[in-house]
Amino acid sequence: MSTGQFRSVFDIIGPVMIGPSSSHTAGAARIGKIIRKIFGELPEQVDILLYESFAKTYRGHGTDIALVGGLLGMEPDDPRLSSSLKLAHEAGVEVAFVPKKEQADHPNQVTMRLIKGDRKLSVTGISIGGGNIQITEINGFKIALNAGVPTFIIVHKDITGAVANVTRIFQEQNINIAIMNVTRENKGGNAMMVIEVDSPTADSCIPELEKLSEIQNISFFN
Repeated sequence: MSTGQFRSVFDIIGPVMIGPSSSHTAGAARIGKIIRKIFGELPEQVDILLYESFAKTYRGHGTDIALVGGLLGMEPDDPRLSSSLKLAHEAGVEVAFVPKKEQADHPNQVTMRLIKGDRKLSVTGISIGGGNIQITEINGFKIALNAGVPTFIIVHKDITGAVANVTRIFQEQNINIAIMNVTRENKGGNAMMVIEVDSPTADSCIPELEKLSEIQNISFFN
């Protein structure tokens, strides 16, 4: 068997985790954790919309505790995972699970809608097997974001020069861009850059990026 498609031996043998299914447990925990990183803080309320296989087995396979555990910052093998719903309640997070009957783009799909004060965020993720995940939508923006590499998510105004200003700062700070995807709601409206970079310490450029008047929000994770 060729292993060229795998990044490491752990992609072949699967992740260390608590739960019966890498897709339903480890993948779910990683989706929750990356959504927490995108949101940047613990929400006051989260509605968790579950589709297809997730909707049918989320209690029996531990998808519910895994998603919430990830949202609390836990790894798939965290021994506290089984208590995540209780811990979320104690932290003041109101959680609602909403199994959906309609067909989704992927059998292991979830959308989390997070609220804190005036802040709102909607993120859709899928668990693609072996604990691997992909984020497919953020606030209506269609994207293809894989976890595991240093990544910026930058929400900005769709104006001339916005992309050039960001890449100029990256160049000045010697940050190499591996993959960049830009999408927008409509001409002149909100837009989003998803930028994968080579440096895990690239977040050092965030103060300079925040000086740009067209930038509305910056998230970075690796």
